[in-house]
Amino acid sequence: MRKNYNPWLLPPCLRKIRFYCKMIIIPITVFQLIRTLFVPTTGDFLLLAVLIGLCVAFYKDFI
Repeated sequence: MRKNYNPWLLPPCLRKIRFYCKMIIIPITVFQLIRTLFVPTTGDFLLLAVLIGLCVAFYKDFI
């Protein structure tokens, strides 16, 4: 089992998907944050928590 994550070992199509997801995750999270501030529901808070978790995972290279 590998100890370090290396994104260059992924197939090219998955690297592109990862790249584009990393580019759009911040604007989606900001939009969800603004939406949660105006119309706070339980679903909005859960979605915001998932999006923040994905942001951290993408920028810390966990995914």
